[in-house]
Amino acid sequence: MESNKKIVLIGAGIMSATLAVLLKKLFPDGQIDIFERLDHVAGESSEAMNNAGTGHSAFCELNYTPKGKNGEVDISKAVKIASAFEVSKEFWAGLIRNGDLHDPDQFIHTVPHISFVWGEENVDYLRKRYEAMRLHPLFEDMQFSENREELHDWMPLVMEGRDESKPVAATRMPIGTDVNFGALTRMLFSYLKTLNGVALHLNNEVRDLDKQDDGDWKVEVRDLTADKDLEYTADFVFIGAGGGALPLLEKSNIEEAEGYGGFPISGQWLVCENPEVIRRHAAKVYGKAAIGAPPMSVPHLDTRIIDGKKALLFGPFAGFSTKFLKNGSYWDLPASIELENILPMLAAGWHNLALTKYLIQQVAQSPEDRFEALREYFPGARMEDWRLAIAGQRVQVIKKDDEEVGVLEFGTELVCAADGRLAALLGASPGASTAVVAMIDVLKKCFPREMKTPEWKNMLEQMAPSYGAPINKANRCQHSRQVRQNELGLLKGVPEVE
Repeated sequence: MESNKKIVLIGAGIMSATLAVLLKKLFPDGQIDIFERLDHVAGESSEAMNNAGTGHSAFCELNYTPKGKNGEVDISKAVKIASAFEVSKEFWAGLIRNGDLHDPDQFIHTVPHISFVWGEENVDYLRKRYEAMRLHPLFEDMQFSENREELHDWMPLVMEGRDESKPVAATRMPIGTDVNFGALTRMLFSYLKTLNGVALHLNNEVRDLDKQDDGDWKVEVRDLTADKDLEYTADFVFIGAGGGALPLLEKSNIEEAEGYGGFPISGQWLVCENPEVIRRHAAKVYGKAAIGAPPMSVPHLDTRIIDGKKALLFGPFAGFSTKFLKNGSYWDLPASIELENILPMLAAGWHNLALTKYLIQQVAQSPEDRFEALREYFPGARMEDWRLAIAGQRVQVIKKDDEEVGVLEFGTELVCAADGRLAALLGASPGASTAVVAMIDVLKKCFPREMKTPEWKNMLEQMAPSYGAPINKANRCQHSRQVRQNELGLLKGVPEVE
């Protein structure tokens, strides 16, 4: 099996970092060049303040468990996401075990995940969700309560001063986590830089991709520091540039990219600056999204551990910008419109008027409006304790659809060339938490022959034992989690505020 591949990865976020580690272990003699337009890694969606950091395990995100027309709660998406996050933990734990990464306390901590609702209809929904989820081994530790005293113990800030005439309920998963994907990405790149055959090129912007007659890709790069153009040749290219992936995918001119468009959504947080308030909250409390809201705008009062310090955020509040990246250009959206995707984009816009209305309302919000949204989750909040911060930029996928011409997809989409020599990851949530499964899926689609070899099978089984073999037995699930919790140092609980 050929192992001296020439590989180009575009974007220095969690996706490229994860794929680079996988590829270097599977192609030890390969040359991997990683290009990042910024002067540092993890500067966009992977950075801690730019994403929710939930360790998306579908414990608390209600949008992953919709209620069907028959009134039953569908947990299939939650099972898929929770399974993927278990694979991520296995992968990270394996790197710790091998000495490739050190000190998991730098990027992952135990923070309970709570879903909180009020009103009879919502309480009934949450109860049905709990009854459906607790039957699956991944969620059997879930707790449910309508008892106000117990709920006060779980989340005192949320319960103090709350109207006692309204029914309330919550579910709680004690083993939830907070993940600083920015810190994890930096740790992965620190490891990669110790390996032969891996080169990280910062301040280097990929400008064009051109497929050669022999199937190789010519990658045209602008060195922003030296102010000169460079060319690289690659056997395989991965576009993992977050919101910047769509324009580069369009430049590849592969047939599989036709019809794809993007809809950018920006975000904002309210960040608490009062240490006493931060100290009294130790959970991720998620509620129900407003009608028409995108998945990443599900409101949550969120304990975070960022650079070793405990923080408290609320939001995110959605907004609209034509930029595809936080450090992008206002021309990103107009420049992405092509003959092949204009009809799908117009159709997706027509079918999502509720989202357009919601975004207009969000953009028009005053500081007082945002504060009132916070008080629904924290009745005793004081405006002077909070400041507004800008979160990351997301680009939702728009794709062709036979029935509706174009549809807006909330999630991630992997687009691969027919010959498997180029792949791009589009979209957003759940994103980073499922990075390991997403990148193994890249390997599956782009290296199908190698994936069937005993060498690759054995290596992947060591790095991600649960990939392709979902944890659906209680004893296996509990054993796996206990081992990972120990290896990742998740038995310490939530750190105290400094």
